[in-house]
Amino acid sequence: MVEERVQKILARAGYGSRRACEELITTGRVKVNGKTVLLGEKADATSDAITVDGKTLPTELQLRYIAYYKPRFVLCDKVYDEDTRRTVFNMVEGASDLAVVGRLDYESEGLVILTNDGEMVNKLTHPRYQHEKEYRVLVATHPDVKQMEIWRRGVVLEDGHKTSPASVTVEGNAGKGTWIRVILKEGHKRQIRETAKLTGLFVVKLVRTRIASLRLGNLKSGDYRPLTSEEIEALKDTSRPPRLLKTPRRLGAPRAHVKTDPEESTKRNDFSKPRPSSRTPRTTTDGTSARPAGTRAGSTRPVGKRPSGTRATSTRPAGVRT
Repeated sequence: MVEERVQKILARAGYGSRRACEELITTGRVKVNGKTVLLGEKADATSDAITVDGKTLPTELQLRYIAYYKPRFVLCDKVYDEDTRRTVFNMVEGASDLAVVGRLDYESEGLVILTNDGEMVNKLTHPRYQHEKEYRVLVATHPDVKQMEIWRRGVVLEDGHKTSPASVTVEGNAGKGTWIRVILKEGHKRQIRETAKLTGLFVVKLVRTRIASLRLGNLKSGDYRPLTSEEIEALKDTSRPPRLLKTPRRLGAPRAHVKTDPEESTKRNDFSKPRPSSRTPRTTTDGTSARPAGTRAGSTRPVGKRPSGTRATSTRPAGVRT
């Protein structure tokens, strides 16, 4: 078998994402044929003896994929010592060795994926794949046009991160509040809550309803189920490039210039030739113009025949007061 980077082998064996596997390597917990491996080194999973904390990698790993509706006030991280808060790892049976895809903060709820497939974790969490995550957000008030526009275009968070353009649409009112649908292609910590705060809005409830192609569906809070083979295949499919979100046009701003054929543009903007007038002068039977010379169109008054020293609206001599 062809040699691969050790972190990739570990991820495929269920030791977490590639980033987590890289941490295992940098802390000296991984050995290949009895020698501590360095980050970036390669190995052959079929012929080399690879160990983590002295334990040999399993020859065949039973991959697990679980969709879970994380309730509010449940952590997506493991806790230690006196911390008695609930976590997804003790809420889902047998999830202690699984990784969380799409971590949510303590107060948020909705869809997360639990799996020991390191390759899937990498494809669903690495920024280059730009997988969409969809949310329903209840804010305490009715946002105005300006607030929605700022949210769509992106803001600079307190830590200096500039958020990417997002799809933000109003679903409907809920009493004094409003339900908003938000679609992101990035996952900065507490991004939706911080963005709402910076735009003058307060998040009352936040529910994730989709990760890439997987939807929350009919799952109730605290429920979980295994993914189907079709869902797993769809999540692993990264062959098609992601559809980029367009930055919304600012209200009142001119539309983007549409590129045209240079030759046609030259013809359209050629002012060297006089353009034909849309008005055709009246002609008499002998071919001469019917309008008297020195008069304007639609008027029989001679041009420039106003008496000297008078205004256009009065015949009183200029400078004479009454």
